[in-house]
Amino acid sequence: MSVPLILLFQQVRATQPSYFVIVTLLLLIAGGVGWLIAAVLGFARSPAFGPSARWFSYAAVCLVIYHLHFLLFGIFVFMGMTQNSTDLTTALGIGAFFNLFVVLGAICAIMGFVKMTSAR
Repeated sequence: MSVPLILLFQQVRATQPSYFVIVTLLLLIAGGVGWLIAAVLGFARSPAFGPSARWFSYAAVCLVIYHLHFLLFGIFVFMGMTQNSTDLTTALGIGAFFNLFVVLGAICAIMGFVKMTSAR
């Protein structure tokens, strides 16, 4: 299955926009900081609001880890490209799980909604 995809993508060419790196880094940093603030506020308020707030805080922590994982993936790709290596096995091994923490965060958010017991 992967061989036809590799053959298809060998012919695809694209030029990188000049703003790509700046926008990507700014959004990655802003997302990480935003989810970090959400996690801190959630854990600070979870004693007053109960277990549902704690689960939402766990979801925010998962998304902070997701941002760190994405950053780690970028570092390994950059290191692999600067060493003039065509073997990016380590980067692909790390990148294969890049959506893991999004899935874990979704599970934590679902648990937060399940734990909400009082309707207003």
